Amino acid sequence: MFISNAYAQAAAGGDPTGGLMGMLPLILMFIVLWFLMIRPQMKRAKEHKAMVSALAKGDEVVTQGGIAGRVTQVGDNFLRIEIADNVNILVQSQAVATVLPKGTLKTL
Repeated sequence: MFISNAYAQAAAGGDPTGGLMGMLPLILMFIVLWFLMIRPQMKRAKEHKAMVSALAKGDEVVTQGGIAGRVTQVGDNFLRIEIADNVNILVQSQAVATVLPKGTLKTL
């Protein structure tokens, strides 16, 4: 009586590119994220792994904790570093942050 009858309208023709256009911003954000964050991080990790695998006895290194010393023994996963006369510490090889040029420790 007071309420008029509601009739369903026919669905409008769907846009065939609507789904792809909706996902386009997400895809573009992933591409930007890949080139700005993920790719450089993978490159640094690869360089660090190569540096650690190239460590040899006599190399002068700085650990991530800031300890500088000379490598006296190289193992598979650990290094023995001499930080002072007759003072050796055992650190994981992944803890090495930088390899210093030869003779740097004498100038410190």
